[in-house]
Amino acid sequence: MSVLWGILIVVVADAVAVAVMLFVRRQAPAGGYFSDSDRASGVFGVLATGFAIFAGFVIFLAFTAYDNSRAGAEQEAQALLQQYQSAQFLPVSVRPRVTGELICFGRSVVRQEWPVMKAGGTVEALNPWGIGLLRIMQSVAPKTAAQQSAYDRFFDQQRAREDGRRDRIHASEGIIPISLWVVLTLLAVTLFAYVLFYADSAELARSQAMMIGSVTTALVVTLFAVYTLNRPYRTDFGGLKPVAMERSLSVLDEARTTLGDSSPLPCDSRGAAR
Repeated sequence: MSVLWGILIVVVADAVAVAVMLFVRRQAPAGGYFSDSDRASGVFGVLATGFAIFAGFVIFLAFTAYDNSRAGAEQEAQALLQQYQSAQFLPVSVRPRVTGELICFGRSVVRQEWPVMKAGGTVEALNPWGIGLLRIMQSVAPKTAAQQSAYDRFFDQQRAREDGRRDRIHASEGIIPISLWVVLTLLAVTLFAYVLFYADSAELARSQAMMIGSVTTALVVTLFAVYTLNRPYRTDFGGLKPVAMERSLSVLDEARTTLGDSSPLPCDSRGAAR
């Protein structure tokens, strides 16, 4: 969801809310529907506090998932770069193949998996290029101490990359269950309906519009924030992008050029197998 869509939703919601309030105000008695405004204000305070506490809990849950996804994407990209460095100490016979699989893995993350996550789809837990890497490494027989050290280090970095990948794809479909969305929406609707009972035909129309408009804005913005954090890949406003992996791919391309590695890659620019 873009910023413009968010602003449009808030404006439309405020317009509808003001129209409903002014309509109810025409039929409301002077002084409003509550004979004891202090008691009514106390009840409204309880409702507003309950909504604020529950919304804060949901936002904390959503932000935790959002932050874990961001950190996981960065960890995955960093581990991929480290694996490339370790691969340069492996036997020459497998070095170009491992390098190619790593680059294709990064390309598939950026140009195949990320669009799927942005569309709200499911990404497979195992990347096919990751499986190819495992098969290649199974055929490696280290002969020197440097090769053995690089071999062991490679698998440590692979575990870090897989952990980052798991955190990255965990929130691709959203982390907040439907039950919490139902409760949050119900509380928001209850607050909105309660404010309508403050409609007062003796009050200025602009004052009544400001009352319902400000409450509606707060409710809609809160729900919008929860939606944005809960869908970290599906929104253009603060949504996560494959910046870390793109940066790692750029570093890998520069490293290959510096090392004079011109071996053909087993994939195209999108990370699809040739």
